[in-house]
Amino acid sequence: MERLGLFGGSFNPVQCGHLLVARAALEELALDRLVFIPATESPFKPGQTLAPGAARLRLLRLALAGWTQVEVDDQEIARGGVSYTIDTVRVYADRFPGVKLFYLVGADHLSTLPLWREAEALAKLAEFVVIPRPGQACGPLPPPFHGRLLKGFPLGVSASQIRARIKQGLPLEGLVPATVAEAILNSGLYL
Repeated sequence: MERLGLFGGSFNPVQCGHLLVARAALEELALDRLVFIPATESPFKPGQTLAPGAARLRLLRLALAGWTQVEVDDQEIARGGVSYTIDTVRVYADRFPGVKLFYLVGADHLSTLPLWREAEALAKLAEFVVIPRPGQACGPLPPPFHGRLLKGFPLGVSASQIRARIKQGLPLEGLVPATVAEAILNSGLYL
């Protein structure tokens, strides 16, 4: 049975922590493929200012160049509006019947999982893999969700910290891939 991981998020911008999560997920879950799925708008962060979808897609593709088991899916950006995980997971369940789906979710979202659109249906379609934050305790998945904790390579950096560094003109080395840093600076994103 093929094992497919889905990694949703704003990726605003993609950073080395995301890449370490991807590497850990591929290895720990023995995934055949991992798909990054950037969101248009989170239902839990209305009004959040994001870089344009096309720019975030370009940065993801730059960051993941050469990763043979990883791809980028633009369906949520193409769909526009609020991005609901159930819509995306259903697309994969319909497109790939019989595939074992894993959905990566940050530990900071655990408490809101029961509030996600069609939570019961979502919990049946995919096994949830919790991405812990360094230095923060991680509770169990709330019912009806099932899954596991990703051990991974935790990196205590967030996209908001990176955006703040860009605004301050501070270096990004070690926080984002060099190609991503160059593209951000050349395009004036996050200033």
